[in-house]
Amino acid sequence: MVVLKKLKKSLLSLMVLSVACLALSTPGLAEAKAKSKAKARTTATSKASRSVPTAKVKPKATVRKSRVVRAQGVRRISRAEPPMPLAESLSAERGGVIKTAVAVAGASAASGASFGQLYGLHHTPDPLYLKSSVAFVMDQDTNEVLLSKNSEAVLPIASLTKLMTAMVVVEAKLSLDESITITSDDVDTEKNSSSRLAVGATLTRGELLHLALMSSENRAAHALGRIYPGGLQAFVAAMNRKAQFLNMSDTKYVEPTGLSSQNQSSARDLATLVKAAYQQPLIRELSTSREYAVHLGKRQVQFHTTNSLVRNPSWDIGLQKTGYIVEAGRCLVLQARMAGRKLIMVFLDSAGKYSRQADAERVRRWIETAPQAPRGSADLVAVPKVTS
Repeated sequence: MVVLKKLKKSLLSLMVLSVACLALSTPGLAEAKAKSKAKARTTATSKASRSVPTAKVKPKATVRKSRVVRAQGVRRISRAEPPMPLAESLSAERGGVIKTAVAVAGASAASGASFGQLYGLHHTPDPLYLKSSVAFVMDQDTNEVLLSKNSEAVLPIASLTKLMTAMVVVEAKLSLDESITITSDDVDTEKNSSSRLAVGATLTRGELLHLALMSSENRAAHALGRIYPGGLQAFVAAMNRKAQFLNMSDTKYVEPTGLSSQNQSSARDLATLVKAAYQQPLIRELSTSREYAVHLGKRQVQFHTTNSLVRNPSWDIGLQKTGYIVEAGRCLVLQARMAGRKLIMVFLDSAGKYSRQADAERVRRWIETAPQAPRGSADLVAVPKVTS
């Protein structure tokens, strides 16, 4: 009996121990099963997500109001400009100054549009219906501004650059009779423009200066800079020093031909340059020459002016220069006498092969038919200063 009681007690203890062990192990099993199920669900979801492509959502376009500045003051007014989606997408406006050189240059090359077109400057209205997005007319003697349209916009200036090239050459008082040979360094590799001056052709400095101003010969202008004492780098530095001396604060040069869109200026600065260059009789003479022949080897080659107004008897032009690259559009600066006054005219970013000359004609007719026009009668509202 005693043995049987001990056996029952042992069995009861064993049963209690088994139940305890089972209770302790159950939460662990449940947790493991839960983890296993969660892992299975995650795997299934991952496979499903890989089999269904994710939709790309395009950001909504935003419309911002631009600011405008009066040409003759600093008073700012808000006005909604015509839509400029491309310019808006490229621009990063800080303090009213737009700095988009790299983006705009790329867009200009891709689209064939000028900087002025990309900035929306052609939307600026004016009473003369000019085709140039930038125009500036100033009395040479009194500095009175007769017309101003986007005159503070800083844009590429193309071969108007050669006017400063001529200034540096003339003021350096280098011999105009020195012979200079065109080399492969003078060949345009940026725009691949053509030239009638073959590599190996030898001309005097005076002849190269004549062709650069009258016919806008790129190789001639580059050779003038290359042969300058200290080389091309010293020549470009001299160009920028002269611009600073003339207080042309919006102007920058990187080479002497104007083929680079990094050569930039404003209409106001260019008017200052024309006024200074007019003081050089040689620049006046060569820039207004109608034609000129040079000997290239055994051949005599005739060159002509790039400005048809020079051959027009209705015009009394004392100095002029034209320019064109895609980024700059058609450009023209000139000094002319009309209605008893000596006027300086600047036209930038004109859309059309002959539109810059046509704009000059429009201004001349306006001046001659209304010589007593009130001061500032044609002052125009300008967009904010655009720098690149």
